[in-house]
Amino acid sequence: MIWDPRRSGKTTLLQKYKDKLNVPIFNFNTISDRELFLPKRESLEKIARENKVILVDEVQYSPESTVALKILYDEFDVKIIATGSSELRQKSKDFDSLAGRYFELYCLPLSIEEVMLSSKVKSYSEESFLSESYVNMQVFGAYPELQSASGLSDAKKIDMLEKIIEAYVLKDIVNIYKLKNIKLARDILLKIALQLGSEVSIREIASSFQANIATVSSYIEIFIKNYVLIPLYPFKTNLRRAVSENRKLYFMDIGVRNALVNDFRPISLRPDKGGLFENLVISELEKTSKNHGLKINKYFYREYGGKEVDLVIEDYRKNYWVFEIKSKRGYGGDIFPIQNKYSNINSENFYQELVRLMDSIKASMNK
Repeated sequence: MIWDPRRSGKTTLLQKYKDKLNVPIFNFNTISDRELFLPKRESLEKIARENKVILVDEVQYSPESTVALKILYDEFDVKIIATGSSELRQKSKDFDSLAGRYFELYCLPLSIEEVMLSSKVKSYSEESFLSESYVNMQVFGAYPELQSASGLSDAKKIDMLEKIIEAYVLKDIVNIYKLKNIKLARDILLKIALQLGSEVSIREIASSFQANIATVSSYIEIFIKNYVLIPLYPFKTNLRRAVSENRKLYFMDIGVRNALVNDFRPISLRPDKGGLFENLVISELEKTSKNHGLKINKYFYREYGGKEVDLVIEDYRKNYWVFEIKSKRGYGGDIFPIQNKYSNINSENFYQELVRLMDSIKASMNK
């Protein structure tokens, strides 16, 4: 099962598998393909006879078809690659659990690691490539269609990002969830975009738009579950020193954020460059941890006196990694009240620190 936000490349991925394996793609967005996967043995046997591997796109549009997929796997030994929305899977009671029969992958906007691998960067060019990638991702983001197309003008990139916002981030999600107010959805995202790196108060957002608090909260949760926003929660201890009840919210793709605020200036000219770099770190951590299947929790930590830790990583063994995030070199005191490994992340060591963190978490998981 490959879960993803739209426009992140899953259909292209399936097409490559189709060409390589010479097998069909069944698109459950179409009625004719959905009707092929009714749980009838005679029809499923025909599919299995001709296809030992099948590819399914948009599986969430036919949740009841997962019963047929289970039969194909269990009784006919058919291998299946299916893509769709994990959130819609969770919402539908018709989805078969497929317990013990599948594993999950995520197809998100590209990580720096993926861009490097696809570009086949030589070791002697890695430093300059990373520097250029940091800047590019903080302005135009990392959707595959922007990263893979060479020679695109800035105007064309901006146009593509605006279409992603209108077609997927707003219209598609609003239609799927039957939300009543597309303007409110955009206004909420814009408000969050303007508070990048700061704590977000749902009550304040609701008040500014004269909206219901529960409605605003619901919209935000939908954006989180559909990989538009990434939440960073306040870390709490029994020492009762952490005081924040608000979350910080970052964007899975910074290009989408910049399109919302209509600002694509170079990083050096941006008053929000600190928030952009924080977002880069958080989004890269989110994408990389999902790509590698790492189970972690992410927090920030703030004390009554105002001292703050930008990022706290917790693995399931309750090991902690604490980071101060600065676009330039700097040092902040280590105030986190639990034993931890402390580091400073800046634009010069960002990728190396990310790799080191991933290696440390993997080592902890394998103990």
